[in-house]
Amino acid sequence: MISGFASAEGTARYAGRFPQARDAGHFRRADWVKDVGELSLSSIGLGTYLGETDAAADRAYTAAVAEALRSGINIVDTAINYRHQRSEKNIGAALAELIGNGTLRRDEVLVCTKAGFLTFDGDMPADPRAYFTREYIEPGILDPAEIAAGSHCMAPKFLADQIDRSRHNLGLDTIDVFYLHNPETQLGEIPPKQFVERLLAAFSELEDAAKAGKILWYGVATWNAFRVPPGQKGYMPLEAVLQCAYDAGGEDHHFRFIQLPFNLAMPEAWAASNQQLENEAVAPLEFGHRMGLAAVGSATLAQGQLAGELPEFISKRLGMSNSAENAIQFARSAPGIVTALVGMGRPEHVKANLAVASHPLADLEQWRALFRH
Repeated sequence: MISGFASAEGTARYAGRFPQARDAGHFRRADWVKDVGELSLSSIGLGTYLGETDAAADRAYTAAVAEALRSGINIVDTAINYRHQRSEKNIGAALAELIGNGTLRRDEVLVCTKAGFLTFDGDMPADPRAYFTREYIEPGILDPAEIAAGSHCMAPKFLADQIDRSRHNLGLDTIDVFYLHNPETQLGEIPPKQFVERLLAAFSELEDAAKAGKILWYGVATWNAFRVPPGQKGYMPLEAVLQCAYDAGGEDHHFRFIQLPFNLAMPEAWAASNQQLENEAVAPLEFGHRMGLAAVGSATLAQGQLAGELPEFISKRLGMSNSAENAIQFARSAPGIVTALVGMGRPEHVKANLAVASHPLADLEQWRALFRH
């Protein structure tokens, strides 16, 4: 197990190895976020969601992560259920190789993972029900009554187990950011009061994990929760979520991150004033900025759909050479976004997407003009 965690000194050292990208603004600090604001983080992060669950994809992912970490990306994002734990293990293999040969130091990279969904280990078992019974229910890790939508759990014992499995998969003593994965999945299954109770219990467990040094910070990674209007299925008020963090950890709580989709087709994080803050309607990114939370944008290319031909006015405003680059430039340039996650399962994807990093962020007036258009 590799000791240590991301630090201000380490991430600044990393950024210093890429002066052209650094000077163009590729590395920045979320200075509105306690502790996290001291880190120099890349505007593009590597995501690991898609891909086959086979040895060939494993090799390609490991190579892609290594290429990214060698080339100017110091944020990697995964989840224990991505590719049946294979994505975590691929990141672990790349980290072990690069740290082992001196190319990278542990304090230079922010490693993020998630848990909440039930997952297999490596391959689909012949009898999934028997697998979960043997692996989780019989040892007392999981109570079937705590499962929502047939696939989601955020009970404290389950999260504690998943954190330890993720640490083992990644080969790390400490996970930098641990997300509760799509907690809104439970909202269609249980009453709001019970949901808040479960969220508070989950956050209390994550506070304990932070105090034990197993994670550095935690947050919630969502799909619909912070994008949809109040009253719509899956909506979560950020004000209530943040209150759970205060109730779990007090003023010194470790809740620092929110993750939500943000791209040219899903701009609600910036454009939808669906959150309440001191009786004012604000967008999720504005809420995060004012309340000291680091916002991470996911689905930057909408799983490849934004790599196709985009309207000409977008290219005119953003100025990149192709649609994929314009989509990345749009997401990473948003006010309040710390990093834009892009799924990259092969080294050539990394090389292509990092071309954007040598360019300055989009001019804010030109960026805002996209919405006026």
